[in-house]
Amino acid sequence: MFHASYFSDYISKETKSLKNKLLSGNDWASADLFVSSNFYLAAEIHLLLIGTKMTISYLKKAKKTPQSGSDETRRIVADMLAKIEVGGEETALAYGRDLDGYDGDAIVSEEIIAASAERVSSQLKADIQFAYDRVTKFAEAQLASISEFETELSPGLWAGQKTIPIETAGCYVPGGRYAHVASAIMSIATAKVAGVTNVIACTAPNGKEGPNSGIIYAMNLCGADTILSLGGVQGIASMANGLFTGKPARILVGPGNRFVAEAKRMLYGRVGIDMFAGPTEIAVIADDSADAAVVAEDLVSQAEHGPDSPAWLITTSRKLANDVMAQMDRHINALPEIARNAATLAWRDYGEVILCDTDEEAAQISDEYAAEHLEVHTNKDEWYTARLKNYGSLFIGEETTVTYGDKCSGTNHILPTKGAAHYTGGLSVHKFLKIVTTQRMTKDANREVGQAAARISRLEGMEGHARAADVRLRKYFPGENLG
Repeated sequence: MFHASYFSDYISKETKSLKNKLLSGNDWASADLFVSSNFYLAAEIHLLLIGTKMTISYLKKAKKTPQSGSDETRRIVADMLAKIEVGGEETALAYGRDLDGYDGDAIVSEEIIAASAERVSSQLKADIQFAYDRVTKFAEAQLASISEFETELSPGLWAGQKTIPIETAGCYVPGGRYAHVASAIMSIATAKVAGVTNVIACTAPNGKEGPNSGIIYAMNLCGADTILSLGGVQGIASMANGLFTGKPARILVGPGNRFVAEAKRMLYGRVGIDMFAGPTEIAVIADDSADAAVVAEDLVSQAEHGPDSPAWLITTSRKLANDVMAQMDRHINALPEIARNAATLAWRDYGEVILCDTDEEAAQISDEYAAEHLEVHTNKDEWYTARLKNYGSLFIGEETTVTYGDKCSGTNHILPTKGAAHYTGGLSVHKFLKIVTTQRMTKDANREVGQAAARISRLEGMEGHARAADVRLRKYFPGENLG
């Protein structure tokens, strides 16, 4: 085994920084990177934490990171947003013609909605209803968990909490490589349960044929007030600017490719966003009790989303790791062409297999990656459920899978990516609600609060604040020389 300094050009900055991240908050004295002598053959990278017996082995290391190509993406998106800002609806439509090959109206008419419903089979309608019912039921349970209240903090001083739905939400539903019918349900139905009065739904058209009929049907079923046939950046910009509707979205939600994610990021502040929802991610924690074929299939199921979709296996079993890696090509090659091409590149460039010595080590690595989707296939599922902290959504045991959450089981599939699970969860009714506060007081309560506020204000050098308290003290308690 050689020290990593001999191979510094071949080891990513992310790997080098991982040692420091793992040392943070722990009592380990030091850490160093080592590369096995078979580095070029197995691409096996070891992170040895000196003073412990903890060794992390990268049996497969990603060639790229979620940040790869981000500079070019930012340049393209910034240019498009600026042009749409100036050119308005005509520019948005022009991008639709150039990028999607669609020259129809931006707003999907009632006639097209009705025609779409006619083209959707009764079985698909039943399946969409199945998903809608469960997503709605879960969202309703989330809403019921939020309470409005008022509490007396001291005699005569009451403070309260209110929930106010956002007035207009923009829901983006991908419709390019795949027709994301489920994304319509996840975003629109959840917004409507939260009480959003105006939902603008947007999806990419499929050339001259326009948007996918299943997506249109699902959008209408879930209660979208306006449906736009616009994809990508032009769709996001149209909703944010209120193009075609006259009602700017106050929050933008929904998954999308790197251009959609970047457009949301650039618009954040001007509008709210759900989170950074770029290329999808999956991590699977597995031990020697896991079924390698099931694990491999689950990794492939997310890799098919696109060529930049990370798929990570974190395991305490070298045998399982080798079995999964040996099966990946077979599972990928069994996919239809579009999915096969995407999964091939995703696994090649973004796939990782990380061998850990202990369950605690596996949990630490998982928490550092903060995967969007996290599956646990172990004989210690309860321990992992209690221990893990950073993920978008957790799938416990072999019996469930990301696919169920993605499509119909009830939990939302619009989830944080690129490490955002360190600080946020996925889309929920909470994202569409403003949690605001109220305050009211009696005149008598001003005696105590007013004096304290005036003194703190003067300590801070804010005389105007102090006088706002003083004027009430003089008015309510004349002759008492309180302020």
